[in-house]
Amino acid sequence: MTDIMKIERIKLKIDPAHWQNQLFGLSKARWNSLKDKSFLITGAGTGYGRCLVVALAAAGAQVFLTGRRKQKLEETIQEVKKFGIPSEVCHLVPADITDPEQIKKACEIITHSCDTLYGLVNNAALPVRGDVSRPLLDGSFEDWNRIMCTNVTAPWFLTRTIFPHMAKGNMSRVLFVSSEAGWAFTPGFGPYNISKAALNNLGASMAAECFLAYPDVDVQMNVLVAGLARTEMNQGSDGNPYDIVRMALILLSHPKGGPNQKFFHSDGRYLDFTYASIYDKPLV
Repeated sequence: MTDIMKIERIKLKIDPAHWQNQLFGLSKARWNSLKDKSFLITGAGTGYGRCLVVALAAAGAQVFLTGRRKQKLEETIQEVKKFGIPSEVCHLVPADITDPEQIKKACEIITHSCDTLYGLVNNAALPVRGDVSRPLLDGSFEDWNRIMCTNVTAPWFLTRTIFPHMAKGNMSRVLFVSSEAGWAFTPGFGPYNISKAALNNLGASMAAECFLAYPDVDVQMNVLVAGLARTEMNQGSDGNPYDIVRMALILLSHPKGGPNQKFFHSDGRYLDFTYASIYDKPLV
């Protein structure tokens, strides 16, 4: 993971309670550009997904929330309301994204609910089990499949299923939320590390195919490394999951001609990955 270029390091501490003044770190023009656009967020019931729902709803976007647990999605709606944000722009689409039939059904609901989907954030993920210290040597076949299905197969199938609807507009924005684990070989986390490295390649490879398949669409499909924050999946961190929001919104609101097939960190760094060169233009 190389840090060669970066936007100004994100020093603003995002406080959703002050969203009307901070605009989650966006310029007013970028903020206003999100209004009335439609977005789908996976893993929207907790962590980064919940934070992104709050931010997009505050901007006046139409937000589709997907996750396995309807109760968690409803808790996200309560957080939206807590900050004085109208919740009518939020639409619950409960689904288990490891089930292809549920993905198809969710996409059908969305395609009938909006003329085109502008943005997709593939955020849902599973960690390794904490009670297996050597998961590559001792973990079960089922545990391996569970992580790969959630972290790699599901975002692939969801993106390819919904993208034709996204392509009905002249611009589309897709984020694959990855992790520094995709560049790591940390013992005890092997399956998760591998899944995130695969997700990185999926994001870049899918970006290349969509760019060629839809030449009339301004495709901006990128990978965003979330960094460390306290979420349901990572109870050991004291970071703020809202720290991902500014960089995510910068990418989702980027005007025509922006990055595609690139890698970024939530703290503002531009990253490389295998043969993918670092983005060489300013984002803001």
